Amino acid sequence: IANGVVIDPGVLLEEIKGLTERGIDCSKLVISTNAHLITPYHRTIDKVSERFLGKAKIGTTGRGIGPAYADKINRIGIRVQDLFDPSILRQKLEGALRDKNQVLIKVFNRKGIEIEEVLNEYLGYADILKPYVCDTALLLDKALTDNKVVLLEGSQGTLLDVDHGTYPFVTSSNCVAGNAAAGSGVGPSSLHYILGITKAYCTRVGAGPFPSELYDHDNPKKQDSIGIRLAEVGKEFGSVTGRPRRTGWLDAAALKRSIQINGLTGLCMTKLDVLDGIETIRLCVGYKLDGKTLDVLPRGAEAVARCEPIFEDFKGWTESTVGITDWNKLPKTAQDYLKRVQEICGKPIAMVSTGPERDETILLEHPFES
Repeated sequence: IANGVVIDPGVLLEEIKGLTERGIDCSKLVISTNAHLITPYHRTIDKVSERFLGKAKIGTTGRGIGPAYADKINRIGIRVQDLFDPSILRQKLEGALRDKNQVLIKVFNRKGIEIEEVLNEYLGYADILKPYVCDTALLLDKALTDNKVVLLEGSQGTLLDVDHGTYPFVTSSNCVAGNAAAGSGVGPSSLHYILGITKAYCTRVGAGPFPSELYDHDNPKKQDSIGIRLAEVGKEFGSVTGRPRRTGWLDAAALKRSIQINGLTGLCMTKLDVLDGIETIRLCVGYKLDGKTLDVLPRGAEAVARCEPIFEDFKGWTESTVGITDWNKLPKTAQDYLKRVQEICGKPIAMVSTGPERDETILLEHPFES
């Protein structure tokens, strides 16, 4: 877990416990000394401020991620290394809570948070987490020097990036490929293959513009029958909150923007099997915006919200694609759909996922052997 991540230590320890109980060895887990911590006051402020926004809410998870990143930028954050020095931890908590409690009490009419409760809870994490903590940047540098394969994985999608996404409906950090270097402490020249992950359709959780969304035209607040089907078959629920995701057709114009921002080498197309049995599959290839035709997603949430999608229609397939591992065994119509996505985006599809299991994958280009 590298320096660019914010960590809720209580949640992390629950995950470690759950994995250990399932027989998974977590002894090789390492955590950066420089990673920032999510605290109880971050979670509280996240929830009350979101409620305060009412209809203008962002749609956060309520887990304190945004406020933790805000404290990081404001230089009042708590880092993993602070757990191991009680005096420094107390000093930093006192500084942070001096302001936070004023906001909670005077703005949101809530109780203040007691420093001793937070201090005792977080000092209790120190001994448990200490065996995992190290200088992860040095660890990665040694692995690269020894010509080992290093895989860096980021969370969130490009359009949730705080700089390049549909601001303000974004997360609180940079989640584009370029931040893999800064967020882990390796040099950008070390990133030799950048694999972009996209579903065979689109989803979004929380608020924000979504041009290719499948919704009931008589009631725009509800998904239409195909949108509901994609959500049910694809098990589209938020991984943190369990909220149902909004669903829509694959937006190739948005994908083009993501490819440009991330400098992708290849694409991994997941959940192709979720489209099985749909008579007509649509692909968003551009937009109409203010009398102009665009073939790439515009910048800014306001402009994206005004976009009218332009679709190309494809004949679907009735055959099951679940578990197929050979491109030539895909239905011809599924191949045509994927080829068109590849043609519009200008990047090769390196992998196609046809099911939830690891071996249910068509490997067209191996990212570690290129």
